[in-house]
Amino acid sequence: MPGTALSDRLKALLDRPVFVVVGTIQPDGSPQLSPVWVMREGDHILFSTTADRRKRKNLDRDPRVSVVVQDPESPYEYAEIRGTAELTTEGGPELIDELSLKYTGKKYAEFNPAAAQDAERVVVRVVPRKVVGTL
Repeated sequence: MPGTALSDRLKALLDRPVFVVVGTIQPDGSPQLSPVWVMREGDHILFSTTADRRKRKNLDRDPRVSVVVQDPESPYEYAEIRGTAELTTEGGPELIDELSLKYTGKKYAEFNPAAAQDAERVVVRVVPRKVVGTL
């Protein structure tokens, strides 16, 4: 899975519990944006969604994705990571637990008791092809 390398500053920021905004493309070509929790695996960015969400449907149709990261301590510094999404259900429950521990200190079912009614979890891996911005 080749891709563009992330800077060390960007990697360090993504390793913190920083919220990012994910952009996908709607069927009519308009953007769809969602704030999400993320983790990093090498230069790839992983986030979780459910099988029934709009961003999953958009990515199934068109895997192009953009992720915007802003440093909350220095809001004029940001990165936009443009890439391609790879989706799988393998490891879905484990990823949402890992993300929930990172962001809330609790497993996902403890943080969000209504999660038992969630649709199947999907792992989205963003493989960067271009990074723009100041990070």
